[in-house]
Amino acid sequence: MLCTDGSELATAAMKESLPLLAPADRTIVVAVSTPVDAEFTTGTGFATGPNLPEVDEQHMTSGDLAALAVLRDVVAELDLEQVEMMSIVGEPGQAICDLAASLPASVVVIGTHGRSGFRRRLMGSTSDYVVRNAVCPVLVQGAG
Repeated sequence: MLCTDGSELATAAMKESLPLLAPADRTIVVAVSTPVDAEFTTGTGFATGPNLPEVDEQHMTSGDLAALAVLRDVVAELDLEQVEMMSIVGEPGQAICDLAASLPASVVVIGTHGRSGFRRRLMGSTSDYVVRNAVCPVLVQGAG
């Protein structure tokens, strides 16, 4: 299971990781989108009541389309064949761990931004969460 956020760093990390892995029976490239808060409308900055179903559907569809575009770009960049693309919604670390358990995945490949200290504590670390909570081995790769 290859995880991406669409960044150049994530793609570079996956490129460096692929030669380390045995050929897989199944390869899945995953992008995680955070859920849209239905209590806020875009562009106003003010909280409102629940959105109309059409607006929620538009948010979900645009998020899915953006994730699909990211996944297609990553698969093309990595020159992967016989690959599945999955877009999931949730908090990234938890969503990745849940998907890895449900597949079940033999390994999770995830990039890291290399933050440390205060920035890591403030912003959190998806890769750190996955390493501590995944049910399978995790390969964390920084680009470069």
